[in-house]
Amino acid sequence: MLGRVKLKVKKGDSVTVIAGDDKGKKGRVLEVLTDKGRAIVEGVNLVSKHTKPNAKHPQGGIIKQEAAIHISNLMVNDGSGTPTRVGRRMGEKNKLVRYAKTTGEEIK
Repeated sequence: MLGRVKLKVKKGDSVTVIAGDDKGKKGRVLEVLTDKGRAIVEGVNLVSKHTKPNAKHPQGGIIKQEAAIHISNLMVNDGSGTPTRVGRRMGEKNKLVRYAKTTGEEIK
């Protein structure tokens, strides 16, 4: 779907949801699904899943879990926690690094 597009969001990033039902929520990226252009964010886009009893959930029942959200609905937070656009530039040792467009500081 997305081909070889370079995504701005990586696993472990702190992000803010900028569109959808969970607009304004903040969370940490748990997983990025590059082939679908989606990410799973901690505490965002929760869905109810009906499960049978198993080793992890001996009672079974309904559990809440995160569903994937499209990357276009996410914005990376800079060091201070405010949403920012992400740019890429050459850093030290001629390696591409991501940086916050608002502050200009490097995103780790």
